[in-house]
Amino acid sequence: MDKFAELKYMSGFGNEFSSEDPRCPGALPEGQNSPQICPYGLYAEQLSGSAFTCPRSTNRRSWLYRILPSVCHKPFQPVHQGYLTHSWDEAEPEPNQLRWKPFEIPKATQRKLDFVTGLHTVCGAGEPRSREGLAIHIFTCNSSMINRCFYNSDGDFLIVPQQGKLLITTEFGKLMVEPNEICVIQQGMRFSVEVFGETRGYILEIYGGHFELPDLGPIGANGLANPRDFLVPVAWYEDRQVAEGYTVVNKYQGKLFTAQQSSSPFNVVAWHGNYTPYKYNLSNFMVINSVAFDHADPSIFTVLTAKSTRPGVAVADFVIFPPRWAVATKTFRPPYYHRNCMSEFMGLIKGTYEAKEEGFVAGGATLHSMMTPHGPDGACFEKASTSKLVPERIAEGTMAFMFESSFSLAVTKWGLKSSLDKNYYKCWETLKSHFSPKNPNVQSL
Repeated sequence: MDKFAELKYMSGFGNEFSSEDPRCPGALPEGQNSPQICPYGLYAEQLSGSAFTCPRSTNRRSWLYRILPSVCHKPFQPVHQGYLTHSWDEAEPEPNQLRWKPFEIPKATQRKLDFVTGLHTVCGAGEPRSREGLAIHIFTCNSSMINRCFYNSDGDFLIVPQQGKLLITTEFGKLMVEPNEICVIQQGMRFSVEVFGETRGYILEIYGGHFELPDLGPIGANGLANPRDFLVPVAWYEDRQVAEGYTVVNKYQGKLFTAQQSSSPFNVVAWHGNYTPYKYNLSNFMVINSVAFDHADPSIFTVLTAKSTRPGVAVADFVIFPPRWAVATKTFRPPYYHRNCMSEFMGLIKGTYEAKEEGFVAGGATLHSMMTPHGPDGACFEKASTSKLVPERIAEGTMAFMFESSFSLAVTKWGLKSSLDKNYYKCWETLKSHFSPKNPNVQSL
């Protein structure tokens, strides 16, 4: 039996949760958050994900009842941060359409990489000190984090595994996250990642605010990602001393620091609140689509959004393109050719993407920057323009996604040299003119 099959979760998005490790019933104080003496001699510690004075609807905080408070560590010291960066001026601006082949995962025999040492920044914008902007990272790892945990003072991580399972231990409990699932570890939450072989995925980091479910507007009360399908871990603790020292890695103002402590940080016996890590299975997404004519905008596929101060404009949206039915009549069904005031970074978890069946491969990515034209390749255009328009199931066995942002994204030096497909532009070279000035009613190409 899978030893992780017994992991339990609570469901709901942004709910008020409470959880106790069953080994310590009654660990949550009754009637108050910070009693003079907590049950079992625990320490009370609040983790705030918003300002104290935020409106109740946006106020995020959780109370943790732990064996030792998280302040029990030696001073932080700077460490080498590898390819993790927020220096957006290290390379010249690159307006071209970019495509990456699958990012290479080093063999453990060549170089051991855990989740932290395997972080590579591809692109981003903004500045973590001002809490405005985002970064997009790739993680490639082959080893588990041993007596090491990580937390991000700069913002939230939306983690999209593409190859290999992630067993993520957090202060709130354990999450098993597999390809075709995502998880969000919010600002300040300590976590450690166990892997089971060569592992790869994508990360969207937002510096300000938190991810939310998008407003549904005319769609109504139900649809897209349903709140009940988001899962939150239950309390689990370990009371473990580490003689050789436990390392806490902190990302602060874009830099990495480490501190040593003598015990495991996953010593939270009970907790309650609405500021938690969570995961979501993308197969639960309720797709909304056109059932008459024309191709709906990709915003109908938004799973999570991080809003900006401008109504309707996101710092970042997480959008997916799941299996669905296509039934639109008299319509070119693949994505239309497009120039966008937003930046579009796409990744592929599995399968083949309908608009580019060749070249865009699982574990790779594309970036179409602000106002840079993009759209279906030549083969896709010819096929979609001549195929019989019958109801068809599309994207079966596929899951592509997009990180879309109102920020103009700068690509890092690593992003411009690692796995970059320099022939991407050629996929449009086969497009040819079908213009017929004497025949306005062209029936076939």
